Amino acid sequence: MVFSSRIFLFLFLPLFLVVYFAVPARFRNHVILLFSLFFYAWGEPSFLPIVAASSIFDYLLAGDIFKTPHQSRRKCLLFLGVASNLLLLVYFKHVNFFIDNINQLLAGMGFSPLLYGQILLPLALSFITFEKITYLVDVYRGVGKPAPSFIDYFTYVVLFPKLIAGPIIKYHDIEADILTRKHSTEAFSEGFARFVAGLGKKVFIADSMGEIVDVVFAQPSEMGMHDAWAGALCFTLQIYFDFSAYSDMAIGLLRMMGFSPKENFNLPYIAKNFTEFWRRWHISLSTFIKEYLYIPLGGNRCGVPRQFANLCVCFLLSGLWHGANWTFAVWGAYHGFFLCYDKARALWANRTLLPPPVSIVLTFLFVLLGWVLFRADTLTDAGLLLQKMFFPSAADSHTWRTVPLLTANILFFFAAGMILSFFPAGKACVRVSAWLRNWPSIRWAALLAVFLLSVGKLSVMQHVTFIYFRF
Repeated sequence: MVFSSRIFLFLFLPLFLVVYFAVPARFRNHVILLFSLFFYAWGEPSFLPIVAASSIFDYLLAGDIFKTPHQSRRKCLLFLGVASNLLLLVYFKHVNFFIDNINQLLAGMGFSPLLYGQILLPLALSFITFEKITYLVDVYRGVGKPAPSFIDYFTYVVLFPKLIAGPIIKYHDIEADILTRKHSTEAFSEGFARFVAGLGKKVFIADSMGEIVDVVFAQPSEMGMHDAWAGALCFTLQIYFDFSAYSDMAIGLLRMMGFSPKENFNLPYIAKNFTEFWRRWHISLSTFIKEYLYIPLGGNRCGVPRQFANLCVCFLLSGLWHGANWTFAVWGAYHGFFLCYDKARALWANRTLLPPPVSIVLTFLFVLLGWVLFRADTLTDAGLLLQKMFFPSAADSHTWRTVPLLTANILFFFAAGMILSFFPAGKACVRVSAWLRNWPSIRWAALLAVFLLSVGKLSVMQHVTFIYFRF
């Protein structure tokens, strides 16, 4: 069940809201928990007992960490909790990848392959694991206290708006909202508006771009130079508007329920370098990498070579977190390289070498090239598309196989996506939104139009899930 499905929009969400606001305030966490468990079980019933068991284990472990006065024992308990969560993640997400690569080596040496059954990746495992780790580490550091009850903690773990694809939320950041929330008509309406805006971004921009992306990346050898560029540009917009749309819808739902989540995107394509890009893109993930991986590895407290090594390790692991494929590993290493370049320039250069508009364009171009690695099925396919983009053959340079797909509809939403991605258009949208608050009738008419048009398109198109559902 996804936010853009008809069953969620017209059955699950209305029923949840009716029950949620009908019961007394002291029972609302129980309603959230029951509906969240149903939401998860709809797509992954077999893994639900594992989520519950591991959550019980973490809850009890955090209580012991908090109560234990002996530092050595606290460290051992923390290690046990973090290791158990990571082992689950590695087992379900990477064992197939490791065995496949071992079998390739064995085949090259003339040996028989290892026999094994394919391990299916449970829904939302990555985001659940990261949040559970932040809970344990924050209790150990004294940043936050254990949840008062298992119901409160388990509600945090399976809270359905952010369950599937984030944002990654720390328990202590929403503890006050879990324990006691204030509801208002204004907060509900703002949350609904944010949800509808995300739905529109997903259905119109992201899914429209996906029509070109799927064709280009499915058969890279058949594409020409223009197709390769069209696919790379469309995926750059698709992944941004798809993922930020999910965050918009999740944040909107949480605000409708009385929560106050932090933002997860802030116009990442206007970044002037990769460091700024990661301060604007998937902010909850970059914060997690910094606070729970980069700083524990030594962060900036060690020599320059060690800082570079830490950055490379962090983003190589970030790449592998996205998926068990060499394309993700290389994508992570690619971003790690540019982050090291930014740090080197900050250490040894006292001024910006390029004017901001040029820096923005160059950063966008290099991020776009990275997205080719991210989206391609194999490194061979990625290399083939990059070759066609920059070193096409005579035949490739004149080939344009996606022309029939570039309808006026897709071109319009491509232009809209580009405008909304860059300054000052993004800021202008914020100003327009603020202006519309003074004209509620116009604002609600616009929201209703976006909602109805989105539903109308959903009714005639093949269902398209969110990209980050597979991570």
